[in-house]
Amino acid sequence: MVAEDPAVGGGGNAVTAPATRGVNAVALAADAGRADRIRSGYGRWARLYDWFARATAGVGGVRRRCVAALGLDPGDTVVEFGCGPGVNLPVLRDAVGPDGRVVGVDITGPMLRRARGLVDRRGWENVSLVRGDAATPPIATADGVLATFVTSLFPDAGSVVDRWCDVADSVAVANFVPRGNRVANAALWGFTRLNARLFDAAGGDALAQLETRTDASRDALAARMDAVETTRHVFGTIEINAGARVA
Repeated sequence: MVAEDPAVGGGGNAVTAPATRGVNAVALAADAGRADRIRSGYGRWARLYDWFARATAGVGGVRRRCVAALGLDPGDTVVEFGCGPGVNLPVLRDAVGPDGRVVGVDITGPMLRRARGLVDRRGWENVSLVRGDAATPPIATADGVLATFVTSLFPDAGSVVDRWCDVADSVAVANFVPRGNRVANAALWGFTRLNARLFDAAGGDALAQLETRTDASRDALAARMDAVETTRHVFGTIEINAGARVA
């Protein structure tokens, strides 16, 4: 069974459900439409996405670089927003060790069921899964927050990342960016057009929208964190932004 309770205890810092901050009725209505698009889009393709994500997990070392950028220690608690079928869970668990805690949050049931299958097969007792919306985090406190290829789904990506910064002092975000070569840009354009409804990109310049949301997530980290490190990978098409508060 996938955990439905947004309050999940465990090692490291306490993990509890927070109060919603800065979300009004209009925003909630917009979020409901976005959430429905994500559940429908990713739910329909969960099996294919799981296969593709695992087949490409090692490309450019991006996922491991994201986890390394969080600076996690054994025993820490880390939350992944938009964990999908769980492709990042093994690396996150390696980082925090058997005494730490990993919490995967996703809004799509079929994705979480595939992640649950992975957790059960590996026998990980310190990995929890929560069905929830990354835009209104169901987690209050952790040592680190990870999100890979998630912020492009949010029209208000900056506000979403700002809320993640309330959760942890270390936040790493990976995004696609249209700054690579022509072939890479064409592939990104095709991907966004194929999934236009999912990304709310039915009209206008899909690549410009993608870039705007990536920039907004980076700016949010810069506004909230003491230091932000930006690196680019895979011909410049993937950007990792890692923010940290300095004690």
